[in-house]
Amino acid sequence: MSLTSTERGDPSAAGPDEARVGDAGRGRPAGPVPGVPRRGLAYGGMAVLAIALMVLVPMFFGTFQVNQIGRFVCLAIVAVGIGLAWGRGGMLTMGQGAFFGIGAYVMAMHMLLSDAALRGPDTLPSFMVLSGNGELPWFWEPFRSGTVTVLGIVLLPALVAGLLGFSLFKRKVKGAYFAILNQALVAAVAVLLIGQQDTLGGSNGLSGFQSFFGLSLADPLNQQFIYLLACGVLVAMVALAYWMMRSRFGELLVATRDGEERVRFLGYDPAGVKTIAYMAAAMMASIGGALFVPIVGIISPTSIGVAPSIAFVIGVAVGGRGSLFGPVLGALAVAWAESSLAQAFPSGWSYFQGLLLILVIVLLPGGVASLGQRFRRRRADSGNGSTPDPGTDPAEPAHVPAPKGTLT
Repeated sequence: MSLTSTERGDPSAAGPDEARVGDAGRGRPAGPVPGVPRRGLAYGGMAVLAIALMVLVPMFFGTFQVNQIGRFVCLAIVAVGIGLAWGRGGMLTMGQGAFFGIGAYVMAMHMLLSDAALRGPDTLPSFMVLSGNGELPWFWEPFRSGTVTVLGIVLLPALVAGLLGFSLFKRKVKGAYFAILNQALVAAVAVLLIGQQDTLGGSNGLSGFQSFFGLSLADPLNQQFIYLLACGVLVAMVALAYWMMRSRFGELLVATRDGEERVRFLGYDPAGVKTIAYMAAAMMASIGGALFVPIVGIISPTSIGVAPSIAFVIGVAVGGRGSLFGPVLGALAVAWAESSLAQAFPSGWSYFQGLLLILVIVLLPGGVASLGQRFRRRRADSGNGSTPDPGTDPAEPAHVPAPKGTLT
């Protein structure tokens, strides 16, 4: 039986949808990817974000305010990963506090060991002298090295997320069950840390840092350098997320979110695709936690528990989980609101936070980032005489890439 030109996958003879699938099958998206800005708009947005954070903020704000914004930037790094895993992959990652804590505690151990080394080669961190048994725990030893510390911040959360995610996704755990297991993970990590009074500071956590990779934290110029480093990492993480969204993997991730069984039928492994996104989100959360420590000066179980993990998700939901810049802007806005309103209304902030999440889910499921698209769609629909759908999410289903072995 002979094949027609359309059956052979000839883009010139196929329809628009079929041509798009053919191009995606060769590893490059044909045309704009739903929910992802075009290249010029994305790069322009990254440039604006970098200028706003790295030039305007130090120019118009004092040292204390810059330090506060630096903390918000670290939380925004976590939000980029959540936007990738949840917004593009449909995985409600409500346990990012665990990976945030891995990076934060690894960095804190290295900084305390570096400070102790300045006082003598065999000197222990101060809290171990008071409450420990006089010996350095074995798992602290590798983090004397700055290189091992950086590798641990990147690789340890990726390894944990890879093992956990692949085991869950292979068993087709998803939706609310996946979110509950993530919450159980972060709750278990927080309880474990509280019980490690002699080795990890218990409920008090780790603090009292004096240097960061040889830079004195008492010097305002070094503090500003660490802030700029965090901002640069945030822009780099946004660029990485954009590259992943625009790649063939990004199309597979969205296709897995919208039709997992169809993707499996076409010859792809949805568990592997979701695991890679989950690992990337864990790595970003760990990097955010590592930068959080020198900026804030303390890390404790209260910073990585269930409540902070939910706060990460709220920021992403408010900004727009299906967009590139929505999670960043949402995380910055919610963190600023928490810092401002929690001081004025300490007992009412949690209620406001919960109400904010409910309102976003009910009234604006696509977040603030979907307002522009809704406005354009409403104008287009009014011109066509049709009624717009008020509950449409901006993260539209993408075309499923062509199956393996497609003739082109």
